Amino acid sequence: MKRFIEGASRHQGGLFPAHLDDFVDEDNPVRAVDAFVDMLDLRELGFSAVDPCATGRPGYHPAVLLKLYIYGYLNRISSSRRLEREAARNVELMWLTERLAPDHKTIADFRRDHGRAIRRVCAQFVVLCRDVGLFAQGIVAVDGSKFKAVNSRDNNFTRTKIAKRIEQADANIMRYLTALERADRQTGDVIEVQTTRLKEKIEKLRGRIASLHEMSRQVEAAPDKQISLNDPDARAMSMSGKGTNIVGYNVQIAVDAKHHLILAHDVSNIGNDRAFLASMGASAREASGIENVTVLADRGYYNREEVLACEGTGVEPCIPKTETSDAYKHGRFSIQDFRYDAKHDRYICPAGQHLTKAQARSDRGPNADTEHYRNLTACSDCPLKARCTPDNKVKRVKRWKHEEVLDAMQERFKHMPDAMKIRRQTVEHPFGTLKAWMGTTHFLTKTLENVKTEMSLQVLTYNLKRMITIFGVRSLIRIMAA
Repeated sequence: MKRFIEGASRHQGGLFPAHLDDFVDEDNPVRAVDAFVDMLDLRELGFSAVDPCATGRPGYHPAVLLKLYIYGYLNRISSSRRLEREAARNVELMWLTERLAPDHKTIADFRRDHGRAIRRVCAQFVVLCRDVGLFAQGIVAVDGSKFKAVNSRDNNFTRTKIAKRIEQADANIMRYLTALERADRQTGDVIEVQTTRLKEKIEKLRGRIASLHEMSRQVEAAPDKQISLNDPDARAMSMSGKGTNIVGYNVQIAVDAKHHLILAHDVSNIGNDRAFLASMGASAREASGIENVTVLADRGYYNREEVLACEGTGVEPCIPKTETSDAYKHGRFSIQDFRYDAKHDRYICPAGQHLTKAQARSDRGPNADTEHYRNLTACSDCPLKARCTPDNKVKRVKRWKHEEVLDAMQERFKHMPDAMKIRRQTVEHPFGTLKAWMGTTHFLTKTLENVKTEMSLQVLTYNLKRMITIFGVRSLIRIMAA
């Protein structure tokens, strides 16, 4: 075709560059992958087969397979079968692995057998970022997000799900029985075929109910009253939308507020974030190498025991207080309207009266760490009583014995008016990026340990791409070589 750029004939001979290195330019990210793996001490990180066996068939060096995986996750190729195909046709991978092309089982077994070592590689890259001085600001944002597991909702069973499915099956049986009774009053070949089909459906549903009752017994015997068939560690978790849930894992990350690098991460099958503040804060502090870090989190992390666990550890949480009272909806005062006087250990109510500590009771049980404040005399004839407490009761204000820790956190929060804006801009973008890379299926591996390894590879490649954006490939390679 004239006046178009013409390609070379498929049957014409030609001379390729003499060196494979000529296909990969100096700013190609694959060179950063190669330099990073070459700087690692794989034996110290826990990789096996670093030293070859004296007998038997030679195997692949762990560095080759590690480079293959990092390149794959960097380019959204996480399947072992796709990596096998790419290794045989991708020029960048040919350069990276020196034309080695392992089969998919060898690739998959490497990820499965070296989970802990791969997670240490991810931590080692964070150390590299710390040595460059990228975490000097000391502000991190923590958040959690739900990721799908290799387990559909139909293959996840809880008490509620089983009860609903049995109820639906019973309703369908009644509907089919009614149709069968109607068909018995008619004649003809078509009716006979319809009757046979209805009977088969009824028997199938009865068998389904029997299997659901058996599954119910297994669910009752399970520690957390939940069973997943495909991935035994995956759990049903509620989402923000009403009536929506997924079967998967809860991924926690702590992100540096300045460069948006992921300092620490964890994967759990616990569906809420309330138990992760102290652990994620401590992991972020250790990874950053800073003595004191400020941890920004949303209301889902507000847990007074977790906030107390951070006290004196160098982790300073900054979380908005959770409002659980509906007093304002009914036109009454809330706890925010009662001011605490620390000097005299008392509360000042909206009417200006003093609520003092009541005598402790010996039968409080689980509430033994909570103090009660009241003023019987002032409450009896207070003109604001109707707005203070319902049903003519005496107003009691409860105070946790470590409430000063929560008060100190609220003071920090007041001095950071943009805390939640910074948190949202910092931590939600990495989650969106990771989910876009992983696609609609999210995790490809099963069980919690393997999922943790897969997440570490995702975090490692995310941080690697961020460092390439900050420094460029050539500068990053010089940093690695230093």
